[in-house]
Amino acid sequence: MDNAVYWYAVASVLLFLKMFAIAVYQGFHRITKMTFKTPEDAAFVGRDAAKEELPQVQRAARAWSNDVENIPIFLALGVAYVWVGAAPGLAAWLFLTFTGARYVHTLCLLAGLQPWRTVAYFVGVGCMFVMCGLIMSALH
Repeated sequence: MDNAVYWYAVASVLLFLKMFAIAVYQGFHRITKMTFKTPEDAAFVGRDAAKEELPQVQRAARAWSNDVENIPIFLALGVAYVWVGAAPGLAAWLFLTFTGARYVHTLCLLAGLQPWRTVAYFVGVGCMFVMCGLIMSALH
């Protein structure tokens, strides 16, 4: 179980850093192009509010939204996985594969790369389904 806890912690930190990087990416593009949709932000730099977000910011927002839909589920499953002691030897593979898939998904979304974005998404979802199966198996 300790091994699973360790890899869960590593995956959690890496996922936090990835999501933080998305926020930095959005800020970088807004600041370097001095383009802000929010009126108070635009006024702060002496500009008019943009009618819409920059394309890079829109893509990053979609990546963020997809993370918010998937990462909390993974985190909850990871806690259950550790609590029930489900296949501790597979924890590193499942947790890090999910995390790597989320990184690849984000990079592919930002770069507009299909079908790799979808492949990465399904690799991550597949990890969660395997985790579900192993959790249920450990409960019996």
